[in-house]
Amino acid sequence: MLLSTLLLMSGTAMKVLQLFVALSLLIVLHEFGHFFFARLFKTRVEKFYLFFDFLFPFSGLLNFSIFKKIKGDTEYGIGWFPLGGYVKIAGMVDESMDTEQMALPPQPWEYRSKKAWQRLFIMLGGIIVNVIVAIILYVAVFGIYGEEYLPVANARYGIMADSTAESMGIQSGDKLIAIGGKPVTRFENIRPMIVQAEGGKVTVERNGQKMDLPIKEGIIHTIISRPKAVGFIGPRMPLVVEEVMKGSEAEKMGLKAGDSVIALNNLPAEFIDQYDHQVLSLGGQNIVMTVMRGGQRVDLSTKLPETRKLGFKRHLDAERYFALEKINYGPVQAIGKGFSYTYEKFVEYVQSFGMLFTSKEIKVSESMGGIISFGKIFPAEFDMQKFLMLTAFVSVILAFMNLLPIPGLDGGYVIFLLWEIITGKQVNEKIMERATSIGLIILLSFMVYANGLDIFRLFK
Repeated sequence: MLLSTLLLMSGTAMKVLQLFVALSLLIVLHEFGHFFFARLFKTRVEKFYLFFDFLFPFSGLLNFSIFKKIKGDTEYGIGWFPLGGYVKIAGMVDESMDTEQMALPPQPWEYRSKKAWQRLFIMLGGIIVNVIVAIILYVAVFGIYGEEYLPVANARYGIMADSTAESMGIQSGDKLIAIGGKPVTRFENIRPMIVQAEGGKVTVERNGQKMDLPIKEGIIHTIISRPKAVGFIGPRMPLVVEEVMKGSEAEKMGLKAGDSVIALNNLPAEFIDQYDHQVLSLGGQNIVMTVMRGGQRVDLSTKLPETRKLGFKRHLDAERYFALEKINYGPVQAIGKGFSYTYEKFVEYVQSFGMLFTSKEIKVSESMGGIISFGKIFPAEFDMQKFLMLTAFVSVILAFMNLLPIPGLDGGYVIFLLWEIITGKQVNEKIMERATSIGLIILLSFMVYANGLDIFRLFK
């Protein structure tokens, strides 16, 4: 029943559902990290909430819950404001801004009464759990599904370059050797490697000769401003007909499933990029398409519609043309891969984040996004492997973002605690309160800006 319901959901609804489930799960686990270490060091946790039971960041406005239950000395609940979550730890300056409690003398069960190193673990608890969750999910995916990818070396026809790649001097049929001086082995790594190699070179092999092509200014901006689903550079594929639509011009001219196109008006059209290039200038004209069928050459004639679409589907499955690399991991290997892959993704995200401030071509207004951008990373159709991989990556992102040294985030508290550990002097609570208030305003501004960009893009 659940499976059939998932299959019937629209693409947008499926993206929203996956985003909601992933974020809710990760938020609860993040807050559990704080909860666990607080309990470990006998610190009272007054609230444990998914979402906020107030209008964040204004702790005194619209205070109500969708659900709440008190167990022991902790109130567990689901807030009405669907953004993040929190644990209210006794004796701590946090999102709740409970200044009345802080005005009272410290109690043994309060956060402020604990040793600095214990408070440090309490604050790092959420980040630690996010990293552990990412590792566990990656271990599960690699252990169950293994790893499959297309090695660049196995693309025997070379690459297929679009107009952006061509503006760099790359041509369809070239073989990629290196990007920014680093060997390129997987097709999935080409785009991020070029973005990170801003100002560097791409090394290709063309007709047996190696060539270094500069990544010109403006190329990176063009790449990142396009949807990730758009090609840029991909494996070059022969043009083979998968299906002919009923009543289409392709059916009328006699095209059949399984035909391999080799020429159009006696010009080479063996590969998809060659065919697409030819039809651009032939709209409304008579054409002769030459195909191979059962080992025989067959010429088919028709008038190409102005739309330049004949009405047939192409075989785009890489497995049909290339040998994909499949790696199966045993339990021990999967654990090792889970750890290393989590580290790789963390470093990759840190580098990408850093480029927002160091790159000449990456604009914050074009690269930053809010909840809608987050939702778009999930596929329109549910796939357990992809869902687990994306959830693990979002967990890595949450770990990094919470580590930022902004008061109101875990990283902001960590900075104050490190100062205390190094100097032996605790930061004044009034300073903490003011810093937290400023940090929450910064976070609110950041969220409004990021989500505003998403809304602007929708209308644009």
